[in-house]
Amino acid sequence: MKFTILCEKDEEGHYVIECPELPGCFSEGDTLEEAIEAINEAIAGCIASRIKTATRSLLQCNTPDNLTFSFEIPESSHA
Repeated sequence: MKFTILCEKDEEGHYVIECPELPGCFSEGDTLEEAIEAINEAIAGCIASRIKTATRSLLQCNTPDNLTFSFEIPESSHA
């Protein structure tokens, strides 16, 4: 899975970094290396949270004992 990462330096010299394919997934760091590490953790957390939410929703439904489903992260309209 590939994600786009956008990064810019703010007025104070911090690196602000985001993943537009995952709305609301952003982080920052004092160095570019810190920002990249932080966004990797944020991406993993965002995906885990979405899977947990989707799983919880499915388990609340009246479903058969054998259930197969897939999880898709929608494409962002960001370039």
